[in-house]
Amino acid sequence: MNTNRKRSSGSVLNLFYIPALALFAAFVFYPFMKGIQISFTNWDGYSQDFRWIGFENYRRMFSDPQIVNVMKNTIIYGVGSTVLQNILGLLYALYLNRSIRAKGLIRTIVYLPVIISPLIMGYIWYFVFQYDGGALNDIILWFQDEPINLLANADINVWIITFVNTFQYMGIAMVIYLAGLQSISKEYYEAAQIDGASSLKQFRNITLPLLAPSITINVVLNLIGGLKLFDVIIAMTNGGPGYASSSLSTLMYHLYFSRQDAGYAASLGNLMFVIISVISMSALYFLRRKEMQQ
Repeated sequence: MNTNRKRSSGSVLNLFYIPALALFAAFVFYPFMKGIQISFTNWDGYSQDFRWIGFENYRRMFSDPQIVNVMKNTIIYGVGSTVLQNILGLLYALYLNRSIRAKGLIRTIVYLPVIISPLIMGYIWYFVFQYDGGALNDIILWFQDEPINLLANADINVWIITFVNTFQYMGIAMVIYLAGLQSISKEYYEAAQIDGASSLKQFRNITLPLLAPSITINVVLNLIGGLKLFDVIIAMTNGGPGYASSSLSTLMYHLYFSRQDAGYAASLGNLMFVIISVISMSALYFLRRKEMQQ
């Protein structure tokens, strides 16, 4: 009788999945399938008239000279932000894991940018780096006659955007690492100190291996966030000059709204989905294997 009740209650509980599945189907699965369909058309994004053109958008994509540079930028935003966020987040976590004054204040200051809209954060840093009247150029003018147009420099603006993205989201990495550090028993360090292990050896042989789950979470989340970076780019450079600082997401935006080329934009969206999926899943698989080897 108890078994029947459990089966009955389990069947009833399964019904609560239906609203979530319905929302997923309506707002994720259907748009995803619709995007694949649109990528095989010449739709302009507005007109009711369009025709099927097969794989023409994909052939065009792989022969587009801009795609190589845009994909390079996308990788820089993803990998560069991931490396910087994890290094800085871990350093802050190690510092805050010690007995120091104003620990809560420092943690709040580092985490505060996370709650700011990425678009607003981009505009804040734009007013720092902009050519005419920017805070940084006001300082530079104390030492030379001409300001520096950093955001128009194709060799620098990508790294400036990567820095801004890192500055905004390293607080999340810090919190995850701090939680991981606080879950490590102090007995490991006490035993290592008795054996005469240096601080560096303790970090390499105790801290890093036991932080492996935190590293996995941070790396995968940072990769996904960096590879689909959009708001900060739009606010600071709008993808320019030309497409010098564009990512795949900003190029899709310009193709759809500026050039009314929705079919081609959809094909780029599918490419971005594949890139993010392959890179993030590969990183997850590799890091999970490293966890098992610890």
